[in-house]
Amino acid sequence: MTVGIVSYGAYIPKYRIKAEEIAKVWNGDAASIKAGLKVFEKSVPGLDEDVATIAVEAARNAVRRIDVDAARIGAVYTGSESHPYAVKPTSTIVAEAIGATPDLTAADFEFACKAGTAAVQVCMGLVGSGMIDLGLAIGADVSQGAPNDALEYTAAAGGAAMLIGRDKNEMIAEIEDTYSFTTDTPDFWRREGQPYPRHGGRFTGDPGYFRHVTGGATGLMKKMGTKPSDYDYAVFHQPNGKFPERVSKMLGFTAEQIKPGLVVPRLGNTYSGATMIGLSATLDVAEPGDRIFVTSYGSGAGSDAFSIVVTDKIKEVRGKVPTVEKLLSDPIYLDYGKYAHHKGKIRLAWGEKNERCCNCRRLYD
Repeated sequence: MTVGIVSYGAYIPKYRIKAEEIAKVWNGDAASIKAGLKVFEKSVPGLDEDVATIAVEAARNAVRRIDVDAARIGAVYTGSESHPYAVKPTSTIVAEAIGATPDLTAADFEFACKAGTAAVQVCMGLVGSGMIDLGLAIGADVSQGAPNDALEYTAAAGGAAMLIGRDKNEMIAEIEDTYSFTTDTPDFWRREGQPYPRHGGRFTGDPGYFRHVTGGATGLMKKMGTKPSDYDYAVFHQPNGKFPERVSKMLGFTAEQIKPGLVVPRLGNTYSGATMIGLSATLDVAEPGDRIFVTSYGSGAGSDAFSIVVTDKIKEVRGKVPTVEKLLSDPIYLDYGKYAHHKGKIRLAWGEKNERCCNCRRLYD
């Protein structure tokens, strides 16, 4: 049974910090860092924002875009590696916030940066089998990066939601096929209770990102009998600006094909939200008949690839919710001190454990 994207929505916090502001604190070479990563600034969550609030806003934008009856949503899945609770689902919060009925299934997914696209695949299966009418898949993160670690220059906040359905009259984009490539490659990890992830440095490149993205992408094209020139646009997971540029060349895609979805230089790496925000930005500008190739990546490790064709319905849903470009515009810039406060990197030296800051009421431990 044919399945596709019925609606989508994204959310990006207004706050930003520039790469040179981080470099200034740690005596880093801002020019070299920006040239090496091709990330010039990144989003920062507000004091009252976390994965739950980001996922809710993205989901609300997806529902608002087509004014869908939330009672039709039979599944809500939120993929993230920074869920606010270790034991308490984010997805139930989202379902309640968008007005869905209790007659649904909900769960949280984790697979590093591809948990959101894994949720899309599960919704595809449930919708395609006829078990549910619509499924909501979300990828969102408030990404972590230890102070003075390379990740601190890229780890950002944001998310996107995809509403998956099977009615061709409702689809803004048909998902032609999907393919996954997965191995046990520990290039990036974070144990329970640890505040920041660890990574294998350069090891996360060739054995991790490039092997799996090329494996997933070539696997799907072989399965479908397609080639890069068959697509108008392409979106690859964007942990920084260099990796998607390099992998697109390796696979035979052009800079023009990846340009609309390459938002990482102004956004940073939103982990589970990265590929889905890139796809959202591409859908914002795509025209009926355009074909979009998408490949995510999650450390640990795996990639999900999708072939998508935009329908005439896309024109009817524009202008109702903010585009990714609109969400990226008019940012509020923070200095490092305010950024550290927003990210919870500052721990209070007074009071009892679990004391709340008297100014922002954030819980500290």
